[in-house]
Amino acid sequence: MSETLTITTPDGAFSAYVARPATSAPAPAVVVIQEIFGVNKVMRDVCDGLAAQGFIAVCPDLFWRIEPGIDITDQSEAEWKRAFELYNAFDVDAGVSDIAATIAAVRAVPGVNGKVGAVGYCLGGLLAFLTATRTDADASVSYYGVGIDKHVAEAEKLARPLLMHIAEEDQFVPKEAQKVILDALKDHPQIEIHTYPGRDHAFARVGGAHYDAADAGRANARSLAFFKSNLA
Repeated sequence: MSETLTITTPDGAFSAYVARPATSAPAPAVVVIQEIFGVNKVMRDVCDGLAAQGFIAVCPDLFWRIEPGIDITDQSEAEWKRAFELYNAFDVDAGVSDIAATIAAVRAVPGVNGKVGAVGYCLGGLLAFLTATRTDADASVSYYGVGIDKHVAEAEKLARPLLMHIAEEDQFVPKEAQKVILDALKDHPQIEIHTYPGRDHAFARVGGAHYDAADAGRANARSLAFFKSNLA
């Protein structure tokens, strides 16, 4: 079952896609943080998959401050151009603030058991890391986050579990950036990091150019186990 949630902030209101499990028993929630393509079918499918596993999944429209309702794909040059325009116009700090507002709203949604996690991909992978360090999310998962190397000092503030998936051949996260991330975070008691040899950026994006079913399945199984352990 899917529905739309409206989240109100001092700056205005934005919408979120919500997918619910088939049962009506209280369930943990997961905020799904978009890539640079908006709340598109890939993100809605992630939500639907989480709902099938027993979570209430919520994907907020984080581009609303630029243009509400962005829903594009990675399948054409024009869409990639638009996606990078949106990425370059995006205010990361405002985005994290909107995620915090989403988490607060989701905790009050009927059927949520009080526990709220977050999972993000690409741009959302960076935002998931910052969600872990700046908000009260109960557990966060970052897939191939871009720009985390510039924010590793924030891990000092991390009080709840964070799971990170890093593609070793990520064209947007060069080896030097990966080294900064691993050196700074690998021994943090709240952080679990998995790297994926031979994988490029967005290896878990179904239908994407670098999708790898085996490693996507491996990463997703780790994420599911992590959420089941930390959001119970």
